Amino acid sequence: MESFEDYLVQKEVQEEQIQIFLKLLEEFKDYFEKESIDIKSIPKGKILEYTEGLVETNQDNVLNFIRALFNYANFIKKYDYVIELIDIVEAHNAMDNLYLRVAEKHGENIRDKIFESIVLPPLGVDPDKKPKTTQLVMKRLEEILGEEKTVELLAPCLHGRPIEPIQKDREDFLKIGDIDEFLQTKKDEFVQRLEKHAEEGTLEYAQYVTEDVVNYVKNSSTMTPGIREGDRIIVTKIPYQMGSFLNTDDEKMKRYYSCYCAWVRGAIKKGEEKNISPNFCNCSAGFFKQYWDIIFDQPVKVEPIETPLTGALECKFAVYIPEEFQKK
Repeated sequence: MESFEDYLVQKEVQEEQIQIFLKLLEEFKDYFEKESIDIKSIPKGKILEYTEGLVETNQDNVLNFIRALFNYANFIKKYDYVIELIDIVEAHNAMDNLYLRVAEKHGENIRDKIFESIVLPPLGVDPDKKPKTTQLVMKRLEEILGEEKTVELLAPCLHGRPIEPIQKDREDFLKIGDIDEFLQTKKDEFVQRLEKHAEEGTLEYAQYVTEDVVNYVKNSSTMTPGIREGDRIIVTKIPYQMGSFLNTDDEKMKRYYSCYCAWVRGAIKKGEEKNISPNFCNCSAGFFKQYWDIIFDQPVKVEPIETPLTGALECKFAVYIPEEFQKK
């Protein structure tokens, strides 16, 4: 582990944190050595098995362990581990944030009614266990607050995204001064990034990129960042695991591989997505809202057009362009 320790030092990880990471990884290694499994060749699903065990025995260590293994996986370029870890952590704090937001907007009494007897699934459990919570919370939100106020709670997105790249895009938008040209420029940049991933065998978020993936994105006019249609930008989100999406003819599984949200995906795989209000996808719309709020330097309206939760194969959203930026 000495070279990995040097790697962490170069990444400016604090010494105390480094020692915590090394200890947790040593325990992880010992756990699998009992099954004669090398830490560099752990079968798919075993990382989740381990984190679920941590939830039961030492929940306080789950986040540190995930951070430790995430760093180690990148260090040894074991990207399969990164994909499995992203599955575990994707939007893990979304329901906690909703819990806080309900109290902030509508008071603790309303929050307590909505979350009564609900134990939020902790970080580290199988994500497929989460949709049952989503189903119940959404049902209560819409019954107690109504659809309009429920959408208002979800629209800002329940989890964040890095701001720095968006600020850079804001600068580009101001320089270009034309929405259509800006969208084409960002689409070209996205394709180039995917081509680089395909060439180097690295990940685009939680997926490997193949030539088929690159071509699919190239040939989709609405694929991120979208295309202007009148006073709206229509944008389709790249499927969460497009390789698997392209390699199956099962429409249910296509929708499963397309969806990013751990609070929904498991229901799609089980064919139970109709039990969850499609209004929950306003959270995903909020992911794009965060982007365009910064680009246009003002709040914008973004709404779902169709998603895997509504039976579509992909997530498609409408971004409403502020009047001063609309073409006459």
